[in-house]
Amino acid sequence: MHKLSVSAYKEVLLLLRDWGGLAILFFMPSVLIITITLIQESTFKAVGESTLPILLVDEDRGEIGRLVAQNLAEAPNVQLITAVDGKPLSQTAASTLVGDGQYQIAIVIPEGLSDELNEKVAHNVDKILGEFALTEADSTKQLQRNEQWDPKEVIIYFDPAAGQAFRNATKNNIEKMLSKVEVEKIYAVFIDQMELEEDPGLLDNEIIAFKETIAQKGNDGIIPNAVQHNVPAWILFGIFFIVVPLGINLVKEKNLGTYIRLRTSPVSYLVILGGKILTYTVICLIQFALMLLIARYVFPLIGLIPFEPGTQLPLMILIAFISGLAAIGLGILIGTIAETQEQSAPFGAIFVIILAALGGVWVPTFIMPEVMQKVSAFSPMNWGISAFYDVILRHGTAADIAQPLSFLLLFFAATLLAAILYDKRHQSN
Repeated sequence: MHKLSVSAYKEVLLLLRDWGGLAILFFMPSVLIITITLIQESTFKAVGESTLPILLVDEDRGEIGRLVAQNLAEAPNVQLITAVDGKPLSQTAASTLVGDGQYQIAIVIPEGLSDELNEKVAHNVDKILGEFALTEADSTKQLQRNEQWDPKEVIIYFDPAAGQAFRNATKNNIEKMLSKVEVEKIYAVFIDQMELEEDPGLLDNEIIAFKETIAQKGNDGIIPNAVQHNVPAWILFGIFFIVVPLGINLVKEKNLGTYIRLRTSPVSYLVILGGKILTYTVICLIQFALMLLIARYVFPLIGLIPFEPGTQLPLMILIAFISGLAAIGLGILIGTIAETQEQSAPFGAIFVIILAALGGVWVPTFIMPEVMQKVSAFSPMNWGISAFYDVILRHGTAADIAQPLSFLLLFFAATLLAAILYDKRHQSN
């Protein structure tokens, strides 16, 4: 036990002499968790809460154009713009403004849309009423007509920099608004043609309503948000970045001759590795605690929702502990194989970034191509983030995270065994 504590103390001294390594371990993950969460929170607000300016070019100058303008003006988080510098917008001007990136969206209502819609709606209503034999003459007249209308195109200009998801969401909202305008027009014509004395009020209330519900196993959790998604992801990323300083220190020991002196001393190789595992496990848990404190107390100061682990904190500590073991095993393997710091540091950093990309830290795995989803199933960061999400977002129990934690422990054992075998073979040569 004394030898193990001395070995761990030696690792602490090495870390204290390497301020750059300490910065990687603590400062960089803290900056990442704040920066990325702020960026994603701002992105969500830009789409859902911030005011969105929309250019409207009304070439119709009729009833439909007025209804569209009225609906846009009444829509929340929309700033309707019909003139720039005191001049009414034209289609060419709107296209230029959006193309230059000054605005993200422009809508052009085509000329004659109101007249054609009124004519088409009146024709179809007359035909329907005629088929009910309200007036035989009108029925015969309407059935003999076979008029065709080419659809009028409402043009929507998008900023070339706008993403596909943003374009699809905006286009769907505009189509929904125009459909509502068309339904109200058809309804008004029916009321007029049937000569009802008063509006029966069929459009006053929605018949079908939608309720959004988060499918959770418990009822004591908070609603998932950007913070709930980002905090566990970047905690895991920070834990795995321990690979870099751990690998560097192992290479330093080999290059400075420290490793040879340790192996020739009456200390087994397992005790040497045990000191590294003990030291870096404590560092992983300190990282975990630091980022939780930042998410709990610093986030509210910069306008973010505070992270509340609630009753799931013990399971989160367990996940962080086992994820730390997996990261330490990987770091030991890289440091054992690498011959120079120039090999260890870049390879370790890039490999962690690849694991993060595959694991779903940056992009959710469910939107990846099918091939990449299959590959991501072998990423230890995917196992760790799945366990975190099961606990934080799905209110899972220890049984629910047993499988990903088992995979992480197997990964730790496999990498540690590979490092031991490689070192033994290297020493024999």
